[in-house]
Amino acid sequence: MEINRIWSMPNSQTFKIKPIYNLVVKYLMGVSIDPFANESKMATITNDLNKKYNTDYHLDALQFLKMFENASVDTVLYDPPYSPRQVAECYKQLDMTVNMQTTQSSYWSNQKREIGRIVRKGGHVITCSWNSGGIGKKYGFEIVEILLIPHGGWHNDTIVVVERKN
Repeated sequence: MEINRIWSMPNSQTFKIKPIYNLVVKYLMGVSIDPFANESKMATITNDLNKKYNTDYHLDALQFLKMFENASVDTVLYDPPYSPRQVAECYKQLDMTVNMQTTQSSYWSNQKREIGRIVRKGGHVITCSWNSGGIGKKYGFEIVEILLIPHGGWHNDTIVVVERKN
């Protein structure tokens, strides 16, 4: 496993941070999806709940992931809101109801289960967050690379985990 540490300024457009962009390009292949695309066009199939973004779909991420057949995706770019507060802010911005289902850990674990189901053997998931948990061994993944992006000051680091499905 390779671990890189590169300093960068915070950017809400995660995939525009040059070292993250370069890492994604290294692993991007075949059918690629992004359930939280925002402005990013790196994946072949994009989704964002916010209709202001020009994405292929405007669904809740879990519903978007459920659209795909078992083992039908080569790469998932997984850059969800990193905390319950960020999830709540996203939902409130869109005048959507924020409740326990949207702010508890099952919000992420249900998505991870679906990602484990839809990624084919040898496929990759690139997860961006504040921890190195990724999708996990539970769903058949092994970590192949970690990129640490420290933003300095009191900003949280961005941790990018690349996993391959066994």
